[in-house]
Amino acid sequence: MKVIFSPSNNPSFNLAAEQYLLAENEGDFVLLYVDEPSVIIGLNQAVINEVDMDFCIENGIRVFRRLSGGGAVFHDEGNLNYCFISDKTEHPLGTDFLNPIIEVLASMHLPVTLGKRRDLWMEGFKVSGTASHVSKNRELHHGTLLYDTDLAMLQRVLSPSHPNFIAKASKSVPSPVKNLRSYLLENGFSAPPANDFFAIFSQKLLACFGLDALSSLTKEDMARIEAIRVEKFVRREWNYRM
Repeated sequence: MKVIFSPSNNPSFNLAAEQYLLAENEGDFVLLYVDEPSVIIGLNQAVINEVDMDFCIENGIRVFRRLSGGGAVFHDEGNLNYCFISDKTEHPLGTDFLNPIIEVLASMHLPVTLGKRRDLWMEGFKVSGTASHVSKNRELHHGTLLYDTDLAMLQRVLSPSHPNFIAKASKSVPSPVKNLRSYLLENGFSAPPANDFFAIFSQKLLACFGLDALSSLTKEDMARIEAIRVEKFVRREWNYRM
């Protein structure tokens, strides 16, 4: 098992890193990353159904398509993304990959519970959504973790002007959301800035796996990820293909 914290805040780089670790590597990985403000839509979604594009263009928020299905999500510097990548198992897709996340959050005074859609909830609010992608030999499970995200911006960008324009596309399922930092503040716990929280979370996740330190991407890794980024995840025909 290797736990890697991406050195980049570029959504297209981090999506390419997921594909690279999934398709061109062996072994188990956890990739953690924080993106600049952006919208990440599911594999089978239509941008026009999910996103207020006029608002996004006006505010410099780009839209990217990921490998997995599921609904559209908003990323910013207050949101931590986690991605578990491993060899494919014989068992159906389950929720075991979330156990380390639940354990680490519980140790940080954040008692999240597992929802019906393989997501995490706390006090009636969704704090983490997940999606998965399975290839012939490998599988990927990733999710968001709302810590100090701009929820007003989230609501704004994910409110399309003409929803459901393309009927064949998968639709997002709206849920009430809340930041983990708000819960900590409301209950008298320490609520550090996002970067500090993410660093603590990373160390606790390492301990959960019995590891001493984060792993790093090599120069060769970075070069290949950049190539995938340019070949796929910045291209309009991929991001706006439906």
